[in-house]
Formats: sequence, structure tokens, C-alpha cells
Amino acid sequence: MARIAAWMAALVMALTCTLPARADYESGQRAYDAGRLDEALAEWLAAADADDRQAMLALGRLYLEGLGAPQNYLESHKWFNLAASRGLAEAAEERSALAARMTTQQIAAAQERAAAWRPGTAAAAADAVISGIRRAAPAAAATAAPGAHRAGDVFKDCDECPEMVVVPEGSFMMGSPAGEAHRADDEGPQHRVTIARAFAVGVCEITFEEWEACVEGGGCGGYLPNDWGTGEAPRPVVSVSWNDARRYAQWLSSKTGAKYRLPSESEWEYAARGGTAGPFHTGATISTSQANYNGEYAYGSGRKGLYRKGTVRVMSFPANGFGLFDVHGNVWEWVGDCWNADYAGAPADGGTWESGHCDRRVLRGGSWVNAPWLLRSAARNRNAADARYYDFGFRVVRELAP
Repeated sequence: MARIAAWMAALVMALTCTLPARADYESGQRAYDAGRLDEALAEWLAAADADDRQAMLALGRLYLEGLGAPQNYLESHKWFNLAASRGLAEAAEERSALAARMTTQQIAAAQERAAAWRPGTAAAAADAVISGIRRAAPAAAATAAPGAHRAGDVFKDCDECPEMVVVPEGSFMMGSPAGEAHRADDEGPQHRVTIARAFAVGVCEITFEEWEACVEGGGCGGYLPNDWGTGEAPRPVVSVSWNDARRYAQWLSSKTGAKYRLPSESEWEYAARGGTAGPFHTGATISTSQANYNGEYAYGSGRKGLYRKGTVRVMSFPANGFGLFDVHGNVWEWVGDCWNADYAGAPADGGTWESGHCDRRVLRGGSWVNAPWLLRSAARNRNAADARYYDFGFRVVRELAP
């Protein structure tokens, strides 16, 4: 949050004090080369208003990498799209590479942004940001930025932070229906959960690199997990307990000023389903081209496939409808809730269930070693809060301002 607030303050200074009478791509590039990233952003925004396609390409890169501007795939795709529509082949190539990391819904939203853009609107948008900052105290500006995120936006709060995607508010049926194959008793009774506010959730599981950043930053109890010979980069961290995962979220909150935590069990299932209601977000069955699990077994009408016998790189398979990768398989993911043997009395508002057998905590999603029925969106697991296993990992949630 401090980074975003500092960016906005520097943007005010750059736009009001340092811009020449006629900004162009080259002046922005000189600022970028000198390390004045916020000034470069302001220069290129102004140049884009004059329909400068090189400035549009540069803006796409800034938003993609989160350099001088908060990382935002939709904005990045928009600027690449605009530059490509003006005949810049390099922008078209970079747009295609970025699209491979986005969902169909995100691409459509980015295309809508590009279609709605007209010369002159970049400066208008900057003016709106500036006006908002001038009306608010600095501390308020720091907490106002998250509210600007829209469903589908992808961002990072710092270079070492995990990528987050904004999941919209909504309602869904949690658990599995009686007729779902391999259904367990702890998946019912099926009940409606309504999540009233959007939230951000990790695009993928926390990786070894992200965990090591916590340790190097003085957090996570200095604990360095075993990778069990599968290799670390860029794979999900394993051998972490529920207690370990909480320490990581606490460190991330302290570092950024935002509130990070483990997802509640209902938040996890809602996000994992990505708007679907079947056994998997992929439909009635799943294949080893869609997730990492023990392919010696099949589910429903599906076929047997690969058994990779270890974790794979994060984001190796297509994302779900909300832009989350690897919710099925690879590693089990800790969530915040205490263990309860069924959903009788479970929260209906998306909150964390803080009563029950709290010495044990819930895991979701299945792992590389499991048969596909344990990867179902409704499937549940539990273990001791201090348990560390070769296929236990996690992802985080970040709360957004109202």
C-alpha cells in the first residue's frame, strides 16, 4: 500500500511540476533510463494522449511489470492493444504473450477498455487521480487505492509479493450434491453462501521464492522448507504447516500495510469454482493436461493420464473463470477454518469458521499424489495445524477496502 501511495504522490508531482509543455515518448524514455519511473509514467500518459504508439507500448510494459505503476494485466493488455492497432508489431507480440496468462473474461475486459479509450482520456484519468489525492489526507489515499480494483484485475503490492486477482462478490452453493461421484459426508449439507464484497486471492500458490523473501525479510520464523528433491523455482512451496502459512500472511501484511490472510474455506471454494457448479471448474471430469494429479486413476468419463510424481511449475495449466491457476492438484492448500465434520452451523457469509476442532485445520484442492476425485471443488481434507508434509502448501487472500 505504501508503494501505491508513493506512486500516486509522485504522479501528482510529475504531472503538475515536471512535465514539459509537449511530452513525447523520448522524454519519458530519458526519465525511465534515469530511474525516474513515476516521471516516465506521467510523460508516457501525456504522450499517449497525443496518440504516440511508442508511449502506449511503454505503458503496457510498465503495467505488466509493475514498474512505476501498480501491476495490472488489464491495463497492460489495453495499452498493448492500442499500440498494436496503430501498426506496432512488437506490441501485438507482447499482447499475445500476456494473453496466454489471462482468462477469456480478463481479455474481454481489457479489450473493452481499449475500445473505450480515446486520445485525451489518459490525462483526464490522471487528473481524476490527482483530484482524489488532493481531496484526501495522505493516510486515506493509501487505503483508497484497493477500492479502485475491479473484478479480474491482477496486481502485486510489492516486487516480492504474490500476484493477486480480484474476485467479484457473489453467491454459490457450497459443498457437493448427493449424486456427485465420490462425494464424502463432510461435503454436506450443501448450502448457499453469499460473499458480499470482492476480495483478492493469489493467482497461484505461494512459491519457494516468495517464501524465501519472507525469511530474508525477517519473517516466517526463519524456517526454510524442504523441497523433497522436486526443485524449488518456480514451484509451490511445500512442507509448510497452517501455522507457517499464517506467519507468511502476517509478514506480508506488515510489509505492505494491507491485510493478508488465509482464505476462509467458503472463499476458497467460491474462488476455485470460478462461477461453475460441477465437480471441477473444468466440468464433469478433469485430465492431466488440465491439472497435476495421479493420472493412474480417472474420474467419471475421463481417461487415465500422466503421473508426474512431484509438483510442477505454478501456472502450468489453464486458469479458471476467475483467473486462478492450480486450484485442482499440485499441492493441498491450507485455509483458515477449524475442522468440522460437516457444514451444520457453517457460516453463510463467507467468513472463517472459528469454532470446532481448532487443533486441526482444513486443506482444499488435492495434490500431485492424489486420485482426481480428491481434486473436486467440494473435496475436503484436514490435518494438525503444525503438520508439514511434502504436498501441503497454500495461497493467500488480501482484503480490499470497501
